[in-house]
Amino acid sequence: MTYWFFDPYHQQQVTSPTPSSSQHLQIRAANSADLKAVAQIIAESFHSQSGVWGWVFPLLRLGIYEDLKHRLLLSSPHHICLVAVNTSVDGIQQLVGTVEMGVRVSDIWTRDNRRFLYVSNLAVHPEYRRHGVASKLLISCEQVSQEWGFEDLYLHVLENNYQARQLYFKLGYKVHKVESDMNIFLFRQSRHILLHKHLPLDAST
Repeated sequence: MTYWFFDPYHQQQVTSPTPSSSQHLQIRAANSADLKAVAQIIAESFHSQSGVWGWVFPLLRLGIYEDLKHRLLLSSPHHICLVAVNTSVDGIQQLVGTVEMGVRVSDIWTRDNRRFLYVSNLAVHPEYRRHGVASKLLISCEQVSQEWGFEDLYLHVLENNYQARQLYFKLGYKVHKVESDMNIFLFRQSRHILLHKHLPLDAST
């Protein structure tokens, strides 16, 4: 997996209520204090903890943490990691979701050599799934994309991840390409679908 971070100068916040009226969700750029929580959420979302994987899980989480730590130190433009932070009525904050976005150049996906923004590692804490956290993170990615002057967003989803596909389609993503490789036939893995969304630039930008 690839992890991208952007210097947290981008402090625009998107605040909106969660299903509970006593809580508020804030979307902001990740900082070094968020690393452990971000690594935990990503690890839980993409790696199993059952059986033998339970023994390996701490090592996978540590690897994610070190990768995040390294990338957070980079100051490359147009790379960002956003986090969703939930604040309860008594002021307790909890990081409940994350997503990353960065520039890629690929003639394989887009059939040209132009630069485009790619969204990855969308992950939400299990207790906060289906509460709109993922949608708010993706909408924030769109806002950042428009601020940066990009009109297109791309991301991958597994063909058998029906819940995620439903979310992306609801937000306006469309199928750009259905990818396949030998792993599908050898290991019976689900195909990756590359999704695309066009974002008209705000006339004020």
